[in-house]
Amino acid sequence: MANIFSLYKYAFTGLQPSVWILSCATFINRSGSMVLLFAALYFTNVLDFSISTAGFIMSFYGIGSVLGSYFGGWITDKKSFYDIMIISLSSSGIILLLLLLVTSPYLLALVIFSYAFASDMFRPANAAAIAAYSSVENRTRSVSMVRLAINMGFSIGPAIGGFIALYAGYHWLFVIDSLTSISAAILLYHYLPRPNKNIFDRKELPVNTKSLSAYHDRRYLFFILMVVFYGICFFQMFVSIPQYFNKVCNYTEGTIGLLMGLNGLLVVIIEMPLMAALEKQSKIFRYMVLGALLIPISFSALIFGKGILLWAIVYIFFITLSEIFAMPFMMNYSLSRPQKHRQGQYSALYSIAYGLALIIAPVVGLGIAELYGFDFMFIFFSLLGVITAVGFMILNHYQPTKA
Repeated sequence: MANIFSLYKYAFTGLQPSVWILSCATFINRSGSMVLLFAALYFTNVLDFSISTAGFIMSFYGIGSVLGSYFGGWITDKKSFYDIMIISLSSSGIILLLLLLVTSPYLLALVIFSYAFASDMFRPANAAAIAAYSSVENRTRSVSMVRLAINMGFSIGPAIGGFIALYAGYHWLFVIDSLTSISAAILLYHYLPRPNKNIFDRKELPVNTKSLSAYHDRRYLFFILMVVFYGICFFQMFVSIPQYFNKVCNYTEGTIGLLMGLNGLLVVIIEMPLMAALEKQSKIFRYMVLGALLIPISFSALIFGKGILLWAIVYIFFITLSEIFAMPFMMNYSLSRPQKHRQGQYSALYSIAYGLALIIAPVVGLGIAELYGFDFMFIFFSLLGVITAVGFMILNHYQPTKA
């Protein structure tokens, strides 16, 4: 127990104050982030759309995420990440209120697109901020600290959000999410120190930067493809699994919210001390391989569980372990690979990978579920998880001594 306590203590020491402020703002924002989880249920249960129509609308979240991430990365390399984070949080909070007014599938798709565009401008800017406010030695822990805040918020938000949707109505979810986004922007504005200049001195830029571009880094592009595959599998937890729990298992919104909240709670308990123990490891792709291989294990629990709540908890446990092993090391690789003046570009590509996954995940996942059933969908994504693991193995094999 003393060793475990020491590991927890070490995990939280030595991090810059700015990383703590970023984490606090992220926690506030994510405590209200319930749209991605409950929007599809809102479309089917309240607006009476079909599952495929809900999947069509949610795919626009991914499109907005891709374009927002690209624009956010582009503008981050030209302007201050500080301003972009504040603009992203405040504008996404305002746009979200439009969900209270529109009911047309096409207008909802437009609102979801606009919300995702504004919201995901934040990702490259936030990644650049983590890189700027952390050292090479504690970068993995800094990434995990921000992820800890995300998951603390996510452990609270869905659990509360499920009961809000059940007893107060889905519209209140949009109001709360809007307020938390704006509150996070206010916190960053007042307490996060504004950088005196951008991350790098532009006078030192080399004349020919083409060879340094993320879009010409073939190894990184293959890595991004594997991140897309991983994201498609992982995001089923938010787009198709709630539908499975509701339509097949007959769980209420409250139960679904508690199950999703368990994911965040497990990350809060496990990830930081685990990353503190593993942060000095050089062969980080092996942990990405493990994370990908945990995907078919998690889906197997749903295949054999047949709607039993205990097996749903087993699914949440293994998909959470998958996330814990894969995501911090994937993001650390993304932050560590580029030179500073390409930080926004590399971070944008990493965010775009998740945006592409969010485009594909609802269309493929809910489409397969509607045509062939959820069990076939679970098998399909289990195989994709294995393919992703093989991709990370290839990356590890051809660069075995470092990430």
